Amino acid sequence: MMTEQVMTGLYEGIAKESVLINEPLKYHTYTKMGGVADLFIIPSSYEETAFVVRYAYEQDIPLTLLGNGSNLVVRDGGIRGIVLSFEKLTEISVEGHELVAQSGAAIIEASRVAYAHQLSGLEFACGIPGTIGGALIMNAGAYGGEVKDCLHSATVLTRKGELLNISHDELELGYRTSCFSKKEYIILEGRFALTEGDPALIKEVMDDLTHKRETKQPLEYPSCGSVFKRPEGYFAGKLIQDSELQGTRIGGAEVSKKHAGFIVNVENASATDYIALIRHVQETVQEKFGILLETEVKIIGEEA
Repeated sequence: MMTEQVMTGLYEGIAKESVLINEPLKYHTYTKMGGVADLFIIPSSYEETAFVVRYAYEQDIPLTLLGNGSNLVVRDGGIRGIVLSFEKLTEISVEGHELVAQSGAAIIEASRVAYAHQLSGLEFACGIPGTIGGALIMNAGAYGGEVKDCLHSATVLTRKGELLNISHDELELGYRTSCFSKKEYIILEGRFALTEGDPALIKEVMDDLTHKRETKQPLEYPSCGSVFKRPEGYFAGKLIQDSELQGTRIGGAEVSKKHAGFIVNVENASATDYIALIRHVQETVQEKFGILLETEVKIIGEEA
C-alpha cells in the first residue's frame, strides 16, 4: 500500500487524474487477463514520465512498464508498486527519410505513416500488434523483416530518470532481444532510417502481409500473439501441431485450432489457466521431440 506521504509527493509531478489506484490490468492487456496494479500511471509527456521514474527510484517503489499489453501475460495476483503506461505517448513524425515514433505508438500505425510518406522499410510491421517500445525491446519481426533492419537510434531514460540517446550499434539487437531489458532502459522514442519507395509497391507488400495475418491468425479471440520463440531449425507452431495439441484447453484457455503457435482466451480464462496451458505445451513438445520451447511472451506479476 502507498502511504499518504508517498501519494502527496507523487501528485507534485503528475495530475491526480493520471493516477489510477487498484486498476484491473485485464483492461490493458490483449489477453484480457491479469490482477490489479497498485498504481497505474499514464503520463502525458516525457517530463511527467521522467518525474515518475525518478520518484519511483528515490522512494524505492517497484516500477513496471506497460505498452499496449500485446506480448504480455499478467498473473492473477497483479503487480505491486507502479505500472507506468505509455498509452498517451503516441506521436509519430517524419523528418526527411527518418520516422520518429513515441514509445506508446502502435508499430502498425508507424508502418502506415511511413507508407503515407512514400517511405520503405517498415512494411514488415504492418501486422505486428505491439507498440514501438515493445517492438524495440523485443526486436520485433515478421515475414522476413525486423526492427534492427531499420532502427537508427532510441531515446531512453535510465531507472534514475537520466535521459540518454542510444545509437544502433549500442542496441545489441538480436533474435527477440536487445539491450533495453538488460540495462532496464525506459524507451521514450525510436528513430527509424527508411528509404524512398514506390507507394504502389509498398502498399502491395502491406496488403499481402495484412491478408496473411488476417487469414492465418486467430484474431477473433484475445491472445498474447505468438507465444513461443522459433527454435533453431524448427517452427514452434509445427511442433505444437505435430504434438496434436491444437484445441487442448485448460479452463478458458485453448491452443488455437487456427494457428498452433497461439493460445487464445476463449471463455474468461484466468492467467493461471493460460500459464498452465503454456507449461503443458512445453512439457508435451519436449517429451515428444526433445525440444524445449522458450516463451516469447513475457509473464509478469504475482500469483493470486
